[in-house]
Amino acid sequence: MRPSTLAVALAMAYPISFQVAAQTAEPAKPTSQAPVKSLGVVTVSSGQPTSLPTHIPTTIEGVTREQIDNTVAAYDSEDALRYFPSLLVRKRYIGDYNHAMLSSRASGTSNSPRSMVFADGIPLSNLLGSGVSTLSYAPRWNMVSPEEIERVDVMYGPFSAAYPGNSVGAVVDYVTRMPKAFQATVKLQHNIQPFSMYNTNETYGGSQGAFTLGSKSGDWSWFLAGSRTDSNGQPLTFTTRTPNSIGSTGQLVANSVAPTNGTVVTGWVADRNVNGLPTYIIGTGTQYHTIQDQTKLKLAYDVTSTMKATYQLALWQNTSEGRPNSYLRNSAGHAVYSGNVVIDGRQYDASLNNNNQSVRGGDFAFNNEQLLHAMHGLSLKTNTQGVWDWELAASLYDYVKDEKRANGTTNTTPAVGGAGTIASGQGSGWNTMALKGIWRPEAAKGAHVVDMGVQLDNGQLKYQVMNASNWISGAPTTLSSQIGGKTQLFSTYAQDTWSFAPQWKSVMGVRAEQWSAFDGRTDFSASSAQSFERREEFYLSPKAAISNQWRDDTVLKASLGRAVRMPTLSELYGATSTTNSQYINDPKLKPEKSWTTELSMEKDTGKGLLRLTFFAEETKDSIYSQQVFDATAGANITRVQNVDRILTKGLELAYSGFDVFTRGLDLWGSITYAESKIVDNTGFVWTAGDTVGKMQPNIPTWRASALANYKVDERWNVAMGARYSGPQFRTLNNADTNPFTYMGVSEYFTTDIRARYKVDKHWTASFAIDNLNNYQYWNFHPYPQRNYTFELKYTH
Repeated sequence: MRPSTLAVALAMAYPISFQVAAQTAEPAKPTSQAPVKSLGVVTVSSGQPTSLPTHIPTTIEGVTREQIDNTVAAYDSEDALRYFPSLLVRKRYIGDYNHAMLSSRASGTSNSPRSMVFADGIPLSNLLGSGVSTLSYAPRWNMVSPEEIERVDVMYGPFSAAYPGNSVGAVVDYVTRMPKAFQATVKLQHNIQPFSMYNTNETYGGSQGAFTLGSKSGDWSWFLAGSRTDSNGQPLTFTTRTPNSIGSTGQLVANSVAPTNGTVVTGWVADRNVNGLPTYIIGTGTQYHTIQDQTKLKLAYDVTSTMKATYQLALWQNTSEGRPNSYLRNSAGHAVYSGNVVIDGRQYDASLNNNNQSVRGGDFAFNNEQLLHAMHGLSLKTNTQGVWDWELAASLYDYVKDEKRANGTTNTTPAVGGAGTIASGQGSGWNTMALKGIWRPEAAKGAHVVDMGVQLDNGQLKYQVMNASNWISGAPTTLSSQIGGKTQLFSTYAQDTWSFAPQWKSVMGVRAEQWSAFDGRTDFSASSAQSFERREEFYLSPKAAISNQWRDDTVLKASLGRAVRMPTLSELYGATSTTNSQYINDPKLKPEKSWTTELSMEKDTGKGLLRLTFFAEETKDSIYSQQVFDATAGANITRVQNVDRILTKGLELAYSGFDVFTRGLDLWGSITYAESKIVDNTGFVWTAGDTVGKMQPNIPTWRASALANYKVDERWNVAMGARYSGPQFRTLNNADTNPFTYMGVSEYFTTDIRARYKVDKHWTASFAIDNLNNYQYWNFHPYPQRNYTFELKYTH
């Protein structure tokens, strides 16, 4: 690659470094802080290095702190991923701590263990479970505040032997700041969201204050960050009733039975459910008010000029309330939260079937949560760039307190107390240990670089639900349900990067994994319990990649990797989400086994980098929740189950350009086409074969993003972005054909704008509008509507 275009090729992952070099008329030499890219790989020579294996010739995207500040109103660390190609985080409100799942090219938001998230190499991915059952298993985004971020890097696909099979979708690494001199920041943000849906017309939003402090003195450096978020999100769930008179074609017909019992109510809203059938919306549930505090302390000590020890401690606490609101009003105009009712001339009382039952306490659930989580990370690492370098690292994530109190389904006066449950996840968590090495054989004269390592990952799930006479303040009484178990993954890996010719580079690697699950149990009550046998599994996952400098301005890359995604503890033992809970979990679940391929061409356009990638994936025994026939029960039972085979293939086009058309105008954009289908499946939803040939849930055929950032002058910066996602389905049989409703997964097109003004060398003021076009869209829950952010920041 020509020296004058080296920095241009860095644009996708390191835009600031590019901008410095691109302004130089003469051929630019890499500076001490600029990464060098050749043969489609990135090498970071100094600064805060990513934990990703950047020497592998595969797709790695990135964003820097400056780019985040200029383009995104970031309240949560996942906001930094907003415009990455083919990525989506299902964030529903500011501070979303339990449903913000990450999806990628061939992995939807309903299969969260198919992606991994790290902060400075410490795992944030919650691999204790999948989805939102029991504890909820979103990555622990809250352990990193936006003000900490130095940059974010993403590797697409399972092409590094250094990561377990959960990397099949993507690996995200947050690199946080560690200053070399005194630094301090203070940021204040306020958000306003007018929200209108069904019979809800309210204004929600939130505020956040954040600070950072850090410095270096001699061999010691330190960094302290903290934030407080106070957020009121829009309603997330809606209470419904199904009419008792629906015609054969789904039309609402006149009620043939006159109501004889119940309060005549108004305020309900007639709608169509995800299957296109009539339904009544009678109120909202789960409108969260959450107050969260996050604190991070990082310490580093230079043992020698080439060896560094680091320790970090993060604490996150959350106090939240989930509250409902009934739309129903009696003749006096008072809200109705319980009892027999008459809706649209149709009777709903306790003597009728489930679709026509009376309004109960469970329809308008109240819940209070108290959470305190702690994360520790410790590492000792060398950076000699000689024959050997090594790293010893350990981490611990601990659910110090995780308590959720909720009223019972028969409690009709939950606002003042009454019967309920207390759910606790205290004692859950995970810990990791790793010894990694890099060998650069002297005899190879730089042609070979060998990475190797040994890793140990332990997980423990404890989730207990107790009954209580008073859900607000009462002590636990009797056991309602309990699940628990442990997993251990012992892994070794090695991979060799070989520059076997002037224009060629290859990577060959293999990962060996010994997985075990043990101490699994499911207690359905105090008198009914089931324990499960220990499981042991062993797998090998080979990896391969190759790159060729085809032309001075064009690199060709190919990658192939196998990934084995082990079942999580909640999938194996988590049987608490249904009354007939004995059958919802499956302790004999098979691991997911995927082969992923990627072919890419990257072209230096002179002002940027253009990439075209073909990707394909075959997954056998994909883990999903579906309905199957259970011979023991003699009925169709919904439970976690393996889907035999899913095939995905697609194209991804991405571009990043700097000083495009005019000085100061930077552009990023991507468009992705994916065809992801279930091709074999012995399981079914309603009838045998009804899932075969259907689209994989939560994977749209088309998605796209675009972002423009313009530096008007030394004080003003403006940015505008847009995102699109096409139609998709939530169910395995694709029966949810009406996506723009509660429980639907809809297409969307949203636009965002942000303007920053630099008052002086310390102060900046910003204003942003997210979802500028006020698009109303859904991913089971409603996403935020148009909202406004005001921001003031001080930097020293």
